[in-house]
Amino acid sequence: MNNNIEILVFRDDLAFYFESINAQWINDMFVLEDIDKQVLQQPRKHIIDKGGKVWFVKHATLGIIGTCALLNKGNGNFELTKMGVLDTARGLKVGEILLRYVIQEAKKMHVTCLFLLTNAKCEAAIHLYAKNGFEHDKQIMQTYGQSYERCNVAMRFIA
Repeated sequence: MNNNIEILVFRDDLAFYFESINAQWINDMFVLEDIDKQVLQQPRKHIIDKGGKVWFVKHATLGIIGTCALLNKGNGNFELTKMGVLDTARGLKVGEILLRYVIQEAKKMHVTCLFLLTNAKCEAAIHLYAKNGFEHDKQIMQTYGQSYERCNVAMRFIA
């Protein structure tokens, strides 16, 4: 792992970054939906307290620059969600470092189905997901795709 990067687990004093980092990228490409606002403003209530996890990427000089969550959907199903990296940190491979870390953590948690929901406009992210073991999945789309109006891509971790 990059020596300038540290992965931190959720703490209430970091919750602000979860909201600000994700709101930045969502607002750049889409509109914050009600479900986004609820989860981003209260990650402890909507993710942590329901058996999920949230991580943050701390850079030695840039501070908190990225975040990602695993949302417990029940029965061993977890949604990889709210993965964002600040614009100012793009190009540092933070997203890939974070994604690989979260996949490893999901394996330790014995997640039976790891999936994500996104939009075809997020081409770089979709490429990153595919490169790291995610494949497009129609069943995931049918089961969970209605969670967000902007969702038109669903992927499941296979590798």
